[in-house]
Amino acid sequence: MALRNGTKTGVVGIAAAAVAATAFVAPAQAVSGAPSERSGHRATQRAMDAAVRAGVPGVTAHARDADGAWRAASGVGDLTKGTPRGKDDKFRVASITKTFVATVLLQMEAEGRLDLDDTVERHLPGVVRGNGNDGRKIKVRQLLNHTSGLFDYLDDPEYRRTYLEGDGFLRHRYDTLPPEKQIKVALSHRPDFTPGARHAYSNTNYILAALIIEKLGEGTYEDEVRARIIRPLGLKNTSNPGNSIHLPQPSSRAYSKLFPARPDRVDDVTELNGSQGWADGDIISTAGDLTRFYRALLRGKLLKPKQLKEMTTTVDTPGESYKAYGLGIARLKTSCGTTLWGHAGGMAGTLSLAVSTADGRHQLAYNFNGDWDASPMMKILDAEYCRS
Repeated sequence: MALRNGTKTGVVGIAAAAVAATAFVAPAQAVSGAPSERSGHRATQRAMDAAVRAGVPGVTAHARDADGAWRAASGVGDLTKGTPRGKDDKFRVASITKTFVATVLLQMEAEGRLDLDDTVERHLPGVVRGNGNDGRKIKVRQLLNHTSGLFDYLDDPEYRRTYLEGDGFLRHRYDTLPPEKQIKVALSHRPDFTPGARHAYSNTNYILAALIIEKLGEGTYEDEVRARIIRPLGLKNTSNPGNSIHLPQPSSRAYSKLFPARPDRVDDVTELNGSQGWADGDIISTAGDLTRFYRALLRGKLLKPKQLKEMTTTVDTPGESYKAYGLGIARLKTSCGTTLWGHAGGMAGTLSLAVSTADGRHQLAYNFNGDWDASPMMKILDAEYCRS
């Protein structure tokens, strides 16, 4: 899922209640025996601590580079109890899920089960029809790089009021939502543009992509992710929640500002039915598992060279925070010019970013357990990759 508050690239301001959490700042700590000082993660730690001082409840992070692995936490995991954020916390990765989905479809392409230039209609006959939407004119590739033109179901005003904002979220957070509902919401709107005309991020694309996975695979979308990615890479802390409302332990509480008219109010939104994200944002993981995933991906352990090239072939993204978007993966650039590949994710109570250098040698993943201010995220990225 994309960021929930305001626009997809914007967030509401910091409230005093969250700023109070800075009293519980806990310095980041490295894995025992890892060369954190030598490898220059001190700047990353300082940036994490600064994010907490600015109002983020807590941050958990993990990095992998030539010097080994480093994990850290700063701030609090529970605002009520004042307990520190955990270095091994599990959290909802939100739209980082999209890289997993795209990887599965690219593996299926390598196996000859589909062509990225197949139409959506070929694999999901009759599903994308009505209000000017036509699956016969949309390619699978256009789902993955967000050039389909399909309306983002999260932008539907009624859907937002019911499931994303204020009292609606609090009343419906435990509802199980089948993907057909989200598609129905999207198709109640006309397309935003002709397929292929431009890029516009739409979570609807990945609901359809997962339905194609289920049509072509041996089981559910979740089965395919487990069999093709989670088990082969040994991602023991990564899972699809189904319709469970809980975060597995260890984990911290997740916090959101659901009421724009009450910016000082912070709600605990930890419990949330996993089906409300599904393949556009349902995966639960850790920062450590995410760095392992992107390391394997960029090193060619999950995709053949042809498919990895396709994944990193991008379209322009005018107006977006990332420089370009491929197939379930974005290209970013730090302030010092380092090019990175990865994905961000944001949903109720969580903001995350996971990236890797193109050669797969240096990864960083981190998570905020509050969803209202993404502005410190790039500062942490710069601290890790722009070392003096």
